[in-house]
Amino acid sequence: MTDAPRLGRRTETPAESPGNRRLRHLFRQFNYFMLWMWRLGLGPWINAWPAVGGRIMVITHKGRRTGRPRRTPVNYAADGAAVYCTAGFGRSSDWYRNLLADPHVEVQLPLERWSGLAEDVSDSADLALRLRQVLIASGFAAYLAGINPRRIGEAELERLAGEYRLIRIRRVGS
Repeated sequence: MTDAPRLGRRTETPAESPGNRRLRHLFRQFNYFMLWMWRLGLGPWINAWPAVGGRIMVITHKGRRTGRPRRTPVNYAADGAAVYCTAGFGRSSDWYRNLLADPHVEVQLPLERWSGLAEDVSDSADLALRLRQVLIASGFAAYLAGINPRRIGEAELERLAGEYRLIRIRRVGS
């Protein structure tokens, strides 16, 4: 018997581990709930207690294969005319891949809505600072993923920065 993988069997990457699959499933179900709450006009209410529920916005983007509009709720940190968010499941996140295919998005914040242009800024000099800001703004979601954003050390934050993708969305219209 050899230790070589059998044909047809995939080796698991960290993003595909059983724990990560369960976490992705949990977030996907939670995202359906969040979108439903936004449709009811409860976006400002959802963001009323950011230390617990997090700061949540909805990004409307185009599906890379279908071209149909897709809506994704994500945690964010605002900075002037831009907002930052992270793809916590990295490059495998569908919405992240959609943004790479077409960076034109609509951002729906609790009290405003505007058009924006998304870009991956994961190689920026202030990556660790921005990532920490978004993780703090994510409320319980960071803790659910096993991260205490206020106490995480710089080395661990740098490791996370290699897995997560940092997205900056700049306003291009109203």
